[in-house]
Amino acid sequence: MIREQVRIETRTLQWKCVESRADSKTLSYGRFILSPLLKGQADTIGIAMRRALLGEIEGTCITRAKSVKIPHEYSTIVGIQESVHEILMNLKEIVLRSNLYGTCEAAICVRGPGYITAKDIIAPPYVKIIDNTQQIASLTEPIELGIGLQIERNRGYFIKTSNNVQDGSYPIDAIFMPIRNVNHSIHSYGTGNEKHEILFLEIWTNGSLTPKEALQEASRNLIDLFIPFLQTEEENLHFEDNQHMRPLRPSILPDQLVKIRKKKKIALKSIFIDQLDLPPRVYNCLKRYNISTLLDLLNNSQEDLMKMEHFHREDLKQILDILQKHFGLDLPKN
Repeated sequence: MIREQVRIETRTLQWKCVESRADSKTLSYGRFILSPLLKGQADTIGIAMRRALLGEIEGTCITRAKSVKIPHEYSTIVGIQESVHEILMNLKEIVLRSNLYGTCEAAICVRGPGYITAKDIIAPPYVKIIDNTQQIASLTEPIELGIGLQIERNRGYFIKTSNNVQDGSYPIDAIFMPIRNVNHSIHSYGTGNEKHEILFLEIWTNGSLTPKEALQEASRNLIDLFIPFLQTEEENLHFEDNQHMRPLRPSILPDQLVKIRKKKKIALKSIFIDQLDLPPRVYNCLKRYNISTLLDLLNNSQEDLMKMEHFHREDLKQILDILQKHFGLDLPKN
């Protein structure tokens, strides 16, 4: 656990983590301060951050399970202590972390007797299981059990309905939100015209990301939502006229805005590579070499990227296409 004393800085607006701890593998806590703020600003920021933390951060969940041994959701299987419904509820509780876009497949293939836990899930390398000890089922007889799983990264929550059954597979209620709870409080100090505020933010996560990571991701998402207001009306109309040409993820900056700001170093530094729709393998390869932002990427030549382990020429071509299409930029050659 990390805990620091709160010191008030009266000159420069800054944030600080004053307490951080991991209560368990699936519960992390962090407390942050932002100061000094003028009267009323703390409440404005606190409300916006709470909404962004709870509603805008993506998480990874198991959303569907399939097995030839499952006749229907409320059945029981000889040799398995739990009912099918209980197994689905246990799968719902598995905490995952990934750089996945969309969905991917995973599986459980075991033979009893014994306990099935999260460590028995065979998942792609870009999907990490936070707590391998989370129990799924108990096999009481020497039977084989195979379960196909669908893993999805999204935001908000997904509620299964009766018409979601597909090919004998069963949907699972998914709470994608990695944030368990958020509180904000305000401390005022000073008198008269010198009155200021300190914003305290408390964040609990499910362990798939740290409270600090959650705070930074929520901040980036808020910035992305407000960026369109920086456009002039003429640029906005031109952007709307061309919307039918290609779909845009909400986190991708509009082309016209990027052209306005691309000469500013801070703009390139605030665009992260997870906003570029890269395949998980390419994304992970760049992250291993400490390439996190668009500015980091542009500081490398094409030859530099080709020297990276497990990086292919097709990957380079895909990156070049994305840079040219969305930003009108190119990577230099040596």
